[in-house]
Amino acid sequence: MEQTQPEEQKGSKFKKWFKRVGIGGLIFFTLKGIAWLFVFYFGFDMLEGCSGK
Repeated sequence: MEQTQPEEQKGSKFKKWFKRVGIGGLIFFTLKGIAWLFVFYFGFDMLEGCSGK
């Protein structure tokens, strides 16, 4: 019986975090992650172009 509690707490921890952050936070962090991917990709591309090929 006691073994089912951690799973419920794990799920409720995510739900608690999601309720606190909300849909706006989810969208913000998703866009922030995508922006960092672009920064790394285009930053590497710019540095590769500066190598004097």
